[in-house]
This record gives sequence, structure tokens and C-alpha cells, in this order.
Amino acid sequence: MYLARPLPQTVFGPAPVPVQPKPPIRTALPVEAAPIQAANEPFKFLVCVDDSPQSRTALRFAALRARNVGGLLALLHIVEPVEYQEWMTIADAIAMERRDEAERLLHERAGEVNALTGIIPELQIRTGAIGEEILGAIRDDGDIHALVVGAAPPAVRRGKLISWLAAQLAGALDIPLVVVPGNLTDMQIDRLA
Repeated sequence: MYLARPLPQTVFGPAPVPVQPKPPIRTALPVEAAPIQAANEPFKFLVCVDDSPQSRTALRFAALRARNVGGLLALLHIVEPVEYQEWMTIADAIAMERRDEAERLLHERAGEVNALTGIIPELQIRTGAIGEEILGAIRDDGDIHALVVGAAPPAVRRGKLISWLAAQLAGALDIPLVVVPGNLTDMQIDRLA
């Protein structure tokens, strides 16, 4: 007699689950890029530079501040126009001499900034009335975020720039005006910046 052995049963596992299609990924609508770019652009300080001690103090503060925030630095020197209309050759010679002095001064100050912070500042020389040229430099650049100037100590108070700024420019600016007291020591500036 022949006995049939049962065949082993194969187990295929649980019944397959029907695959549900994934919902489409929704993307946000594009946002205007200008505000995001503005938030990421480096902060640029504009420093008014001349040969006064208070200018050097303001420059040290702005340079250290720019380094500490990963910003940029622009140095501006304004040459006042020569008033010799009837002697144009003399006026031209004086204007050329003033321009040469301005370039020398800016290059010296740029070297000091670079030695102190490693930043290579932009250099600008403009000719005209101080306040108008400051406003023009800010307007023409378009990327200036703060104007830094040095104030003479009360005993000196001969600075035309601060007087003009206090009277008119502060109301016309749409950026912060930082006035650095010219009698601060390097240690005080380093701590503040």
C-alpha cells in the first residue's frame, strides 16, 4: 500500500498590503530675494578721515568693529575746493597738491588699518563741501550701513565736521551716525569695539 506524504506547505508571508501613492511634495512659493540678500551682506562702515587725532580714534574704532562683525570699511577724505578763480594755474596747482596729500593720508591710514585688522579698506577722495560730499558718498555707494566720525575733545572743539553734522546732517541720514570721542585711549577703543 502506498501512503502519500503530505507536501510541505510554503509560507509566502502575510498578504501584501496595497501601496498607497505618496502625496505630492508641496513647495513654498518663492520669496523675494532682496531682503534675504540684504540680511546676508556685510556691514560696511564709512569713516571720515583727516589728519586729526580724533579722526584716527574714529578709524581705530570702526576698523576693530568691522573686523569683529565681519564687515567692510571705507575711508573718505574730503578736499575742500580751491577759491582762486582769477588765478587758475595757481588754483590747479593747489588742488593737485591737496589731492596728493589726501592720497598719501588715505594710503597711510589704510596701511594702519590693514596692520591692525587685516582688512583692506576702500579709499575715496571727494572734492566739495564736507556735508554734501558725505551724503553724496553714502548715496553713491549704496552699501554704507554706518557713518563713523571722531569728535574733538571739548577743549579743542574746532572740528567743522561735527558742528555741521550736529546742525544738519544727522536729520538727513538714513543710517546710524557713530560719533567717537577723540580722547579715548586705544585700550578703551579696543574694549568698546
